[in-house]
Amino acid sequence: MSVNYFAILEGEYGSDIHDVEEVTTTQSVTSTSSSSKKIKNRKNKASKASSSGDAQQARSRLKAPLVWVDLEMTGLDLEKDVILEIAVIITDGSLHNIFEGPELTIHHSDMVLDNMNEWCVEQHGKSGLTEKVRQSRLSMQDAEAQGIQPKEALIAGNSVHVDFNFLKKDMKQLAEYFHYRIVDVSSVKELCKRWYPAEAKSAPMKSMAHTAMSDIRESIEELKYLRGAIFKPTC
Repeated sequence: MSVNYFAILEGEYGSDIHDVEEVTTTQSVTSTSSSSKKIKNRKNKASKASSSGDAQQARSRLKAPLVWVDLEMTGLDLEKDVILEIAVIITDGSLHNIFEGPELTIHHSDMVLDNMNEWCVEQHGKSGLTEKVRQSRLSMQDAEAQGIQPKEALIAGNSVHVDFNFLKKDMKQLAEYFHYRIVDVSSVKELCKRWYPAEAKSAPMKSMAHTAMSDIRESIEELKYLRGAIFKPTC
């Protein structure tokens, strides 16, 4: 039975928010105090307002989730290259992790692997991905089925339009999940280089591991840095 890793966006995470709100309010109401009843009532009202505000803020973040996707392929040619690995992390609009996974390696024949371009042969061999693909028993269709849920969300990542195009080719149903707008960290980074060169030089260095999950984590950290370095802070 396949697992739907995007079901959390349909509201399952909302129950956790309700639990947080209830616990916060209960803790505030039951906290001991030697103050008068009038002061207690004021504290309880303030606590409820605060917890309600926290829950409202959390719900607001969850209304704008980002689905971070990274693919490793046999190359960049849409006509002949295919997806080898896919990884997903879901964050809220403030880049806090909501859910991590799946990280899936898709089986392909030696004929496909032998036709990889030179860069992919070297890099995927070094990272161990080529052997993982050989050992995998997961088909493209099975991998796609683990992430299908009819809802529009923004896809995010570095140069993620490339990943999106491959999803449209190899995983059409999954690609339909996403809105046509994308969040491309590469675009923000390029603007930072031109408008804020000093801040761009201080951006976190990448490990260049070129595995799908490590690339996503680095993309999220990169956007967190750029948000703090060049965007106007929110109140």
